[in-house]
Amino acid sequence: MELNNTSISRRNLLRGTVATALLLPFGMSLASCAAPGGGGGGGGATGEVTADNPFGVAANSTVDAVIFNGGYGVDYVENSAKIMEKSKGMDGVTIKVSPSTKIATELQPRFVGGNPPDLVDNSGANSIGWNTIIDQLEDLTDVVDAENLEGTKIADTLFAGVKEPGTFDGKFVALNYVMTVYGIWYSSSLFEKNGWEVPKSWEDLKALGEAAKAQGKYLFLWGKEAATYYQTLVIDSAVIQGGDEVRLPLENLEEGCWSNPIIQDILTILHDLITSGYVKPGGSGTQFTEAQAQWSNKEEALLYPSGSWIENEMKSQTAEGFNMMGIAELPLNGDQTTPAGYMRAEAGEPFIVPSKAKNPAGGKELLRTMLSKESAVAFAKEKLAPTIVKNTVPEDGFGSTALQSQGKMLAAAGDNVFTIKFYNLYGMNSDQLPIWNSFLDGKMSVEEITNQLQALTDKVREDDSVTKIEIK
Repeated sequence: MELNNTSISRRNLLRGTVATALLLPFGMSLASCAAPGGGGGGGGATGEVTADNPFGVAANSTVDAVIFNGGYGVDYVENSAKIMEKSKGMDGVTIKVSPSTKIATELQPRFVGGNPPDLVDNSGANSIGWNTIIDQLEDLTDVVDAENLEGTKIADTLFAGVKEPGTFDGKFVALNYVMTVYGIWYSSSLFEKNGWEVPKSWEDLKALGEAAKAQGKYLFLWGKEAATYYQTLVIDSAVIQGGDEVRLPLENLEEGCWSNPIIQDILTILHDLITSGYVKPGGSGTQFTEAQAQWSNKEEALLYPSGSWIENEMKSQTAEGFNMMGIAELPLNGDQTTPAGYMRAEAGEPFIVPSKAKNPAGGKELLRTMLSKESAVAFAKEKLAPTIVKNTVPEDGFGSTALQSQGKMLAAAGDNVFTIKFYNLYGMNSDQLPIWNSFLDGKMSVEEITNQLQALTDKVREDDSVTKIEIK
């Protein structure tokens, strides 16, 4: 777990303060701290632009890639690097892939010095805050407009909406590689054994909670670092029910956004589930992977809200025959105003190309190689998660029932997907975590959690030192 989708490694929800303590004030860019003309970078040598070399990577040049070493490791980039080095038009090009778990700590000095890497996976708890580096990054539109290694325009091979998480103020600066589906996960074998029906709306959850309790189980559980998974569940469900009328006020930090009637109705149901004893107590004192193992290995709870990274994350702690599957997050009731299949699905694991890198053309070419069918299929098979490249996961999901259900959810949604940015963009998660832990512990009313979340939102909105970005 990278405490993503904007991951965003895939742990966007738990990225915390986006290394606030290590970052410069939002109003100040990293470049403003560099001495005039200082450092290397600035593009370096370029080669001839050809069909096989659309960005003009210079022969015999080196590509410097720094990759977050989290749940997905770095081997998938190393695999693409080997493919690129052998590709036509890459004469003598070599690629250095360096793992890192502290992107901001290790790379901020290089940004300040004008010598950043050519490609960076800006993920993890110590990722670099977007507001500090947007002006220092290449626009990646030319990458998705290029043809892939198979000769097809990359944009035509990607899922809908994949540019949105990496677009700020109209500039597409981060290409998020992994397609993350946000849903509710369960053991299909456990449901079949007990004759339980998968819920279709929040209004179905109390009866399922009663059925779980009769079997000595809980409906939900949580771990302290992942308490905001339930914030994600509430917000996404409300957006599924009411669309942009719910989403945009939250995204743009509007006054009273948490008092939306749909959000309030869902919070009320969740509070009722907690007070009825259907949510396992004590999560605020339980490490998140331990809590998740209570679900996936011990089967103490029926449902778990998470991004689609959950299978890969818990693959060593999942009961044999569990048959993990997922459904999209739930509407409040049958009166949703959005299209059938509407769901949150967004690209995570954001890759950036700094403009002052020595070889930005090489960074873009490595991204182009990662977006080839060969690279995307290899990633999905090894990591049990789809990339943003469509049609790379077979119907059998490489034997993974969770991956099969992801494919079904994405197919049902089509273009009807949305993303949520505001808590990652403004680094709000660390302040939201204790609020949600207290609420899930049953120590806070719906009115109290609403007031505290709204107060935090108002604080960010009214802070003149924080650069606001309008989200549409």
